[in-house]
Amino acid sequence: MGQPRPCRLVRGGGLRHAARVVAREAQVTVRVGQLVRVAAVVAKIAEMQESDRVMAERIHAVIKESVPELSPKLWYGMPSYAKDGKVVCFFQSAQKFSARYATFGFSDKANLDDGAMWPASYALTELTSEGEARIAALVRNAVS
Repeated sequence: MGQPRPCRLVRGGGLRHAARVVAREAQVTVRVGQLVRVAAVVAKIAEMQESDRVMAERIHAVIKESVPELSPKLWYGMPSYAKDGKVVCFFQSAQKFSARYATFGFSDKANLDDGAMWPASYALTELTSEGEARIAALVRNAVS
């Protein structure tokens, strides 16, 4: 028996091919994780009482349309939207804390600083088209 042959980097095969396969599998794993997080958010929204559910569905759509780079995920059991894994904004149903209104809020990762004091959450009793436009603008600003 002779000595083992050294590995050669062959175009279209060998170690380069193996590295590409591993990279593709990693991409698939990441994508599956993203889909699972989206499904968890959609399921959580579906569990909400009608008034909160309607607002949460609209907020979800507004964020997807206006800031598609945000990733939906559950954060403390609430639908939230993250950039680079860090939660930027969230929706809290009124039902969660037996409150009289739902809340749309921002984490400390949001770029909303305006002097020494600024709002970090908003009470919602209904979501109008003006409210949707304001949320879209706030979220765009929060990730800028």
